[in-house]
Amino acid sequence: MASTLTRPLAAFSDQTLARLANGGDRAASDELVRRAAGVVGDLLRRMGASDALADDVTQDALVTALGSLAGYRGEAAFATWTMKIAARIYLRRRKREARFDLMAEPIDLEKAGRPEETASIARLDLDRALGQLSAPERLCVSLCHGAGLTQEEIALALSTPLGTVKSHVTRGLKKLRVLMTAEPAGSDSHG
Repeated sequence: MASTLTRPLAAFSDQTLARLANGGDRAASDELVRRAAGVVGDLLRRMGASDALADDVTQDALVTALGSLAGYRGEAAFATWTMKIAARIYLRRRKREARFDLMAEPIDLEKAGRPEETASIARLDLDRALGQLSAPERLCVSLCHGAGLTQEEIALALSTPLGTVKSHVTRGLKKLRVLMTAEPAGSDSHG
């Protein structure tokens, strides 16, 4: 069904677009996909997915979200709602493939190098900083602060003790603070 709306779709709320898309309006569905696809893919990449896997899971999440529009209440942006769906799909795939052991000991940033080396880490953007975390820390921080899952939901989804998830989130955030506030190498802090 073609859109019969006279205003540009970008002017409509996600909730209105979802109602229209649920009624068969293809243009409304396309607008919802346009709004969500980029942020969903970015989240998955931050969680450690390769570009191809992020694209694949994003597509699956969007198909699932569009097929479940009757359940979308509009309490959060459609993109946020879809990010939670994508995170769960990604976790199910990771669990099924058993690619890594979340219980692995994380790398201790303070012991990884001398203090002067740690202090000279160049200021990094968030994606690069997340890449410096251990895989379990990156996944737990991304799920908690990127996808908005609670630590309890993460523990349940990963079949991991809650204390382990809390430790990974806490250590990951501590490391991110260090990485994001480190002075660039060669900078003169004396003004």
